[in-house]
Amino acid sequence: MARSRTPKAYAAAGVDIDLGNKVKSGIPKLIASTHRPEVLSKIGAFGGLFRAKFPRMKDPVLVSSVDGVGTKLKVATAMKRHDTIGADLVNHCIDDIAVLGAEPLFFLDYIGTGRLDPAVFKQILTGLASACKASNCALIGGETAQMPGVYHGEDYDLVGTIVGVVDRPKMIDGSSIRPGDVVIGLASSGLHTNGYTLARSVLFDKMRLTLDSTVPGSRLSLGELLLAPHINYQPLLKKLGQIVKIKGLAHITGGGFVDNIPRILPKGTGVSIQAGTWDVPAIFQLLASGDFVATDELYQVFNMGIGMVIIVASKDAPKTLALTGGTIIGQVTKGTQTVKIHF
Repeated sequence: MARSRTPKAYAAAGVDIDLGNKVKSGIPKLIASTHRPEVLSKIGAFGGLFRAKFPRMKDPVLVSSVDGVGTKLKVATAMKRHDTIGADLVNHCIDDIAVLGAEPLFFLDYIGTGRLDPAVFKQILTGLASACKASNCALIGGETAQMPGVYHGEDYDLVGTIVGVVDRPKMIDGSSIRPGDVVIGLASSGLHTNGYTLARSVLFDKMRLTLDSTVPGSRLSLGELLLAPHINYQPLLKKLGQIVKIKGLAHITGGGFVDNIPRILPKGTGVSIQAGTWDVPAIFQLLASGDFVATDELYQVFNMGIGMVIIVASKDAPKTLALTGGTIIGQVTKGTQTVKIHF
């Protein structure tokens, strides 16, 4: 007499290894499509292998960064759309190392969840792979952790680590920035991946809006605006660096203008930003309309429509504007490595 099969104890406890293996079995081709010739390891190995050989560089320096997408994940879950969140993560990490002049080499991801949903997992991985492939950045590994005691319901976390390389003589470190240099801003697509905890509090809790709410000045719903993908500026910055000397770059992420620009300023300098010199996207106008957040805090939490700041000599401003389509938003002054915003 055959015994009835009982559920595996680990699966009964909330971690289904068999489901995890089944879900992952469909991704090798997707991930392999991102691989560069330098990738030596196969999918599923204990470690990702990348041959570090840079014959065109005099003094190659590896640049690394790690980040997440914050509570933008809550919006993705509420919208039941996870195909852009992976691209958000990759592009954010690429921009973080691009400010040093680095090009991306390879990327690793971490997905933590309480319950593994195959459809959600596939959407996330598709977004990660598509963004990596578009940037010639190899997705060489990752970790998917089922932890029902830590994550609850549909919640999950998404984190990525990137490694890139820059030739040390061409590294952008801000050391040549001087008073009189021009500050140019490149437009963002929206919140990118920062400030969502405050944005959700203002928009949903205080203003009582919904994901389907219309937003003045936009044809998109509030949910669609909040999910707008993070822009990858690295290809454009690479082209710019071939025609002008980029003195400094600042990725405007958490901390806005106030906390990010000072990270590249040498002693004796400051930056003066003139608000109103660029078009502020509808989503930020909406956040400011309810008077729930002070104006100066808006510029410390959000990017307010500027995702990347470029600092160049005044003589190089015309070429920079022509190539990037950016806007002059301020200038470098004498100061104490701080940013002053004039409203």
